[in-house]
Amino acid sequence: MKLFVKDSAFYKRAAVIAIPISLQSVITIGVNLADTVMVGAMGENTLSATALANQFVNIFHICCMGIGMGASVLTARFWGMKDIQSLKKTITLMLRLCIGLATIVFMLPTIFAPEFLMKIYTRDAAVIAEGVLYYKWMIPCYLLQGLSLTCTIVLRSVGQVKIPLYSSIGAFFVNIFFNYVFIFGKLGFPEMGIEGAGIGTLIARFFEFAFICGYFFIIDKKICYRIKDITMKCRDLLHDYITISLPVFVSDTLLALGNSAVAMVMGEIGKQFVSANSITVVTQQLSTVLIQGICHAGCIMTGHTLGEGDKEKAQEQAWTFFSLGVVIGAVAGGIILVISKPVIGMYNITEETRMIAQQLMNSIALIVVFQAVNSILTKGVLRGGGDTKFLMVADILFLWIVSVPFGALAGLVWHLNAFWIYFLLKVDQVIKAVWCVFRLKSGKWIKVISSQESKAA
Repeated sequence: MKLFVKDSAFYKRAAVIAIPISLQSVITIGVNLADTVMVGAMGENTLSATALANQFVNIFHICCMGIGMGASVLTARFWGMKDIQSLKKTITLMLRLCIGLATIVFMLPTIFAPEFLMKIYTRDAAVIAEGVLYYKWMIPCYLLQGLSLTCTIVLRSVGQVKIPLYSSIGAFFVNIFFNYVFIFGKLGFPEMGIEGAGIGTLIARFFEFAFICGYFFIIDKKICYRIKDITMKCRDLLHDYITISLPVFVSDTLLALGNSAVAMVMGEIGKQFVSANSITVVTQQLSTVLIQGICHAGCIMTGHTLGEGDKEKAQEQAWTFFSLGVVIGAVAGGIILVISKPVIGMYNITEETRMIAQQLMNSIALIVVFQAVNSILTKGVLRGGGDTKFLMVADILFLWIVSVPFGALAGLVWHLNAFWIYFLLKVDQVIKAVWCVFRLKSGKWIKVISSQESKAA
């Protein structure tokens, strides 16, 4: 077992994939930070309403990540096999699932029951009323975001990481500009507050959709997937898709629901806790952007290596990704501790909220070390190896049997301080990090996926 492979080509390839994805994450986080600061200027009710309303939107985002990442396990492997037909069938199944989820599961409840969605997270009538105003602009965002996000992940799985980066750069400026105009009433428009934030988000989502999907369905020459391909017959690939890709969707959906349960606990504790957490989330994301890039690089490179049939090389690379996770996690924790006070000082919040935010920052700095290892293994290497059923079980066990109940007890029954509430809400990150190291060592995470051509032969 070597913790770092001595192959400069490996690190160069990982960097080529990870850096553009990390930069894209930085841009997305920059948008979120600007949103939070601008909306926060309108008061804590508006800040809390946006944070809680986005919990339901974030469930959809994570579900789409699950759909896209599940498909990318197959698309990366088929790309390594040079089996383009199977790759296209995987995309078709992915898009059908995404469209059905966006329209039926998310758009309809947002249209007909926005107050109910807000009441899941808070009982504060003023916060609920603000959230309902925000939701009406989110309705078309589900379909726009779902298609652009899943297509982005497929493009990454075949090595096309620059197009999504360019899209995010454009969306950054679009979102910031229109948020400024509509939230504060500039250029002759009325001041719209939280609705202005919703309009800015909608315009940015449309820009991303036009950019990504326009390229994917019309311009791309690598995969050459076109809109007409969505009607292609995919029954012969359905078993592999259900076996390999669907557990990723289920796992990420459970993660999204778990995050939503965490938000419910925070909402019950009080709007000061919600506001404090909305501040720390952006900081946590900003300090861990490289983790996200390495996760994707791990999944994509593992899929390509196994698609080429080299299991020993995949195992060696896996240990290197693990080692990178330890290093990056430690650095991220240090960054959080250094920038926590200046970041909290940017917000117009009460002293109680400020104190809670600092405790949360300290807890996050500890958790992020384990989160880095866990994410790079579960969302990267092990997923790229096709070990999706094992990971689904891990998410169910540790998130729902440990983190959610103990976090709820800490906040609502034991009334611990914010540091320990957050630690227990995220303790699954610690357990999964340790458990997945043993899984990596066993070698059982490497699953065989055959091309459709070899099956036909």
